[in-house]
Amino acid sequence: MDMEAAIYPGLEATLSVDRFGTYLGWAKQDRNRALELYTLNAALCESLYTPLHMLEVALRNRIHQVMSSAYGQTWYDLEAYQSNAVQVEMLRKAREDIAEKRKHETPGRMVASLTFGYWTAMLGKEYEDLWQKTLKDIARREDGKGLRRKDFSTPLGPIRMLRNRIAHHEPILYWNLPKHYGAILKMTEWLSPVAAAWCRDCSRFEALYPEQGLELFMDEGAG
Repeated sequence: MDMEAAIYPGLEATLSVDRFGTYLGWAKQDRNRALELYTLNAALCESLYTPLHMLEVALRNRIHQVMSSAYGQTWYDLEAYQSNAVQVEMLRKAREDIAEKRKHETPGRMVASLTFGYWTAMLGKEYEDLWQKTLKDIARREDGKGLRRKDFSTPLGPIRMLRNRIAHHEPILYWNLPKHYGAILKMTEWLSPVAAAWCRDCSRFEALYPEQGLELFMDEGAG
């Protein structure tokens, strides 16, 4: 989009001075360049939604499939898999959400209602023994070799933060987006090669992200 031809007067007031100020800072106070960056940020957020969506769905379904085979479909209610108060609260909230919709609780609805944070917590260090015994079966490398728990937990931490920033319409241009996009695809490939192929075909990220990278002027006002 040619921002020189589309000035959009008053847009700052709608976005808020603080929010638009981040982009002005990155653009060295060049308003047209700031608008270009804001537009690119919105487009990249949109493009990352598809692979993030597939990673979350593939991860939760594979964990549920493997855990159900080993411990039954309501494995999440077993005390051994409620190792921290945060997960217990997430289970309570999922049940509350189902009840508010006047739906009957089923394992499928519980799995769908539990947040990405719950599933990433299942790969935390407190579940190392569970990984070695059971959860290691959720995924395989392309060469058929097994994976370590940290192969998931290490990249999932920042990816969950990135997902939350996207959900709250926050700036993400200063993140190493190609790195995280690659990690999303790699983990999805381990979980489900066909899901990763779908992501590659549907995602617009590579077409949108500048080949030369992004040059942002980072000052104290950059958020």
